[in-house]
Amino acid sequence: MVAQLQTPKLNLTHSLPYTVEGLVQVFTGPHRCFFTSVMAGALRIAGQGAPVLAVQFLKGGINQGHQHPMRLGQNLDWVRCDLPRCIENADLDELETRAIEQLWQYVQNTVREGRYALVILDELSLAVNLGLIPEAEVMALIDSKPHHLDLIFTGPSMPQRILDVADQITEIRRSQGQ
Repeated sequence: MVAQLQTPKLNLTHSLPYTVEGLVQVFTGPHRCFFTSVMAGALRIAGQGAPVLAVQFLKGGINQGHQHPMRLGQNLDWVRCDLPRCIENADLDELETRAIEQLWQYVQNTVREGRYALVILDELSLAVNLGLIPEAEVMALIDSKPHHLDLIFTGPSMPQRILDVADQITEIRRSQGQ
């Protein structure tokens, strides 16, 4: 049994002498293995009291979608696409296409609202490269994000335009000894 603790709210009577600017971070490499390490960091940040949203565009599940987020602790919302399967290619039917479009619209609205301190878009590069999410809309999302918000994008073959505006790029590769 896990106890839920109430996170105390800070009531600062003074403002900080500086503002913290959110970063755009990219985790990329030739294979798909980013989510575990990114989620470990997300759990750490959520455990410190900051709200986190993790979104998986290409992973489906029963009763998923932005209407049914999984909640890990008090501060981490995890959303998958409202699909009964995982997406491997761009061969989608109308319902699947609509589900990805709805999730992308939800992400754009949520980011612009600024409710979260960190938003993770898992396998974003695959969704862009498959033509499921327009690269120009990702660039517009980056330009319009609230100043405090950190964005993390993951996936192999990240589009160069996204890499060009990223504040931090982590390239994960396999060691030569394996």
